[in-house]
This record gives sequence, structure tokens and C-alpha cells, in this order.
Amino acid sequence: MKPGKKRSRVIVLGNTVNLDGVLRFKETLCIQGKFKGTIEATGALIVDKGAVIDADHISVTSLTVHGSVSGQVRAVDKIDMLSGSQVRGDVSASRLRIADGVLFEGQCSMTGTEREVEIFSRPIEEIRSELQRPHG
Repeated sequence: MKPGKKRSRVIVLGNTVNLDGVLRFKETLCIQGKFKGTIEATGALIVDKGAVIDADHISVTSLTVHGSVSGQVRAVDKIDMLSGSQVRGDVSASRLRIADGVLFEGQCSMTGTEREVEIFSRPIEEIRSELQRPHG
């Protein structure tokens, strides 16, 4: 790891954990067991192989699925459905990747940037200055 780079923590709920309720977290959470309820988080969620999530809705920064997820999913950034995973429910994200061998039943909607940009009708200086501004 490079000096000065913040390392994010990964919290793991092991394969013997069986939870019901509402989950809220800010870091990265990896679920290996079973969860039923609602997930509302500003962190990333990893659903490990063999894990089963039955949620009315999931709202996270990103979702990586190796196991099984049922419920409506909204990810601010991306959703990765990896080979062998199962996702049942509508999903919404700015980026979506579905690998071969995934069972996906639902609809997906792609969320984009907050506003559309028509680059051909804007002066090049305006575009350059916007790209050089720090994003935060």
C-alpha cells in the first residue's frame, strides 16, 4: 500500500450469521451468511458465495454478488453479478456487469450523470476548465 493512501476496512458477517432487520454501514460489508430485511448504506456490499440476502430493498454505493440476492437494488456506482450468482429483483446503477452463468430475473435501469452534457455545442475552453476542477 502506498504511503498516505487510506485503507478501507472490510467487515465480515460470517457464514454462521443469520440476521433479520435493518443494516446500515459506511465501510465495506461482506455477508457470508443469511440476511433478511433492509440494507441502507453508504458503503459497498459484497454478497459472498453461499450467502443469501432476502431484502425488500438494498441501497449501497456498490454491490458485488457471488451468492444470492432477492429484492430491489439501487447502487450509486456499480453492480457486479459474478458467475454462479443469482439476483431476483429490479436493479438500478450507473454501471452494471453481468457475467456468464448468472441467473438474473428483473429489470435494470442505468443511472447516469446528474446532467447531460452536449460537448459539441460548448466552447473547448469551458470543457477544459470543467475537467480541471477538483471533484469532491
